[in-house]
Amino acid sequence: MRNLYQLLFIVLLLSACKQQQNDPRSLPALEGEYLQMIVEIPAGTNQKIEFDYADGTFKVDQIDGKDRVIDFLPYPGNYGFVPGTLMDKERGGDGDALDILVIGESVATGTAMPVIPIGALMLRDRNEIDTKLISIPADPALQVIKAEDFMSFALKYDAARRIIEDWFQNYKGPAGVEVIRWEDEKYAWSEVEKWTK
Repeated sequence: MRNLYQLLFIVLLLSACKQQQNDPRSLPALEGEYLQMIVEIPAGTNQKIEFDYADGTFKVDQIDGKDRVIDFLPYPGNYGFVPGTLMDKERGGDGDALDILVIGESVATGTAMPVIPIGALMLRDRNEIDTKLISIPADPALQVIKAEDFMSFALKYDAARRIIEDWFQNYKGPAGVEVIRWEDEKYAWSEVEKWTK
């Protein structure tokens, strides 16, 4: 019987370690040479889902007690955050992790995915600078576009770039968000370095 309890303890301990390893709060910003992202909102959906750092769960954002649904076209990519980053308010950030959009097939909420940043879209939202990193999956089998830097993205997929820009400019309504400018992959990496905890 003692061996059974020991075995059960080991199984529970390993399970807890695995859960902690998959907990976005304990993941680093980098996975090898790639940036890591956590998907909150799958591509092609309109529900505004956010990660709750307090309890480690994903929840649909609420406004006035109702689920927040984007009253516009669905998200044009998988949207989420870079774990291991925090944009400190004391240094001009918004108090959250870096936002990121990955251009690719829809994946489930909670998916941790290695990505390659190809640019950054600078926005002004409620008089604050809001940077959205734009990326592609690191796994070539998951890529839907073949652009590994901003120049190839802008030249080969300018229509996609403009769709992303238009989407962010309009998803909060007509007076919601102002587009400031695009930046390249070097700028995106510098933002990761700046805000990594």
